[in-house]
Amino acid sequence: TTMLLYEARRLRLPVLYDLDDPLFSVSAYMTYENMRALPAARKAHFVREAPRYLDVLNAADIVSVSTPGLQEHTRLHTARPVYQRRNFADRQTLEAGRRILAHKVNGPRQKPGFRVGFASGSQGHEVDFALIQNDIIGFLEADPHRRLVILGHFDPKWLPVELTDRIERHEFLGYEAYLEVLASLDCAVMPLADDQFNRCKSAVRVLDAAAVAVPSLVGPVSDMAQVVKDSVTGRVIGSGESWVEALEALAGDPGAASALGRSARTEVETTWSAQLAPHLIDPEIIDWVCQ
Repeated sequence: TTMLLYEARRLRLPVLYDLDDPLFSVSAYMTYENMRALPAARKAHFVREAPRYLDVLNAADIVSVSTPGLQEHTRLHTARPVYQRRNFADRQTLEAGRRILAHKVNGPRQKPGFRVGFASGSQGHEVDFALIQNDIIGFLEADPHRRLVILGHFDPKWLPVELTDRIERHEFLGYEAYLEVLASLDCAVMPLADDQFNRCKSAVRVLDAAAVAVPSLVGPVSDMAQVVKDSVTGRVIGSGESWVEALEALAGDPGAASALGRSARTEVETTWSAQLAPHLIDPEIIDWVCQ
């Protein structure tokens, strides 16, 4: 990276640094709840590396970040201009979702029972799932046909042993395969521990689920609570509210989850796919690029 920056400066090239997590922040890593699921040496490594990310960030001309929370936290660490470039559903995602939904409508019937999904794109999200584990156990035990679907990274030691036969596991086999598994769900749950790292997180998993018309149930932490329209495209479960009650309401009304999912797909097509829209990218970035 040092040599790339050197060459960029030698050629008088402008440099923009773009990031999706506070990888530069020692304080965010030190209080990051997900680190409890990883070896102590891994956390020490991330903390040790964080200042190097900050060095590169401060060597850029401007910085773009994916959420309001990340923008606020980044501004505490740099004098460089920090703008928003939020995540969106690109053409590949929308087209893949369209193909999968067409096959879902015309293909074999979906598996019986209500299917709840939890996707984990990196290690440590077992801590987030633990926040709602008792609610999930209660929901699954209320009906023998209900299933929990785990996608991606998840240490099975964190899963309740008594529900082993109710849990379906899927490793990531590529993005479209991931979307295909998502499409088999009735809803996706996305709890996050309330810490500085998670407050910076984007709603990319909400956009993935919406691309295949699956509603997301999210907590109040991160940008997900701003992207999901409560009771329109999904549910925002506030602090102290019951996840199991929200799940029971969806499972008890056969058309409720489908209706939310269809609205989520419409919303992602109309609001979260136009990458140059002002709510997705600050005009200052476009002006800077076009100079």
